Amino acid sequence: MFRVVRRFKELKHDGHIYQVGDTYPKEGSKATKTRLEELTTGKNKYKQVYIEEVVEENAEKVTEEVSQEIADEE
Repeated sequence: MFRVVRRFKELKHDGHIYQVGDTYPKEGSKATKTRLEELTTGKNKYKQVYIEEVVEENAEKVTEEVSQEIADEE
């Protein structure tokens, strides 16, 4: 999962405008490895980073969900 860190218009998703904090790609859309690299490294027309990979948050969310399931079972 990726999070938007700079607002941009994604021409590959029918011109969808991604706002800072949005999840990329939007629900129902897919992104190629090449496109992810362009947006995470600045290897694009504007030489800007637009998204970052979310790793820690995802792990924390899973931990919270598992903790909640355990609490529900008790």
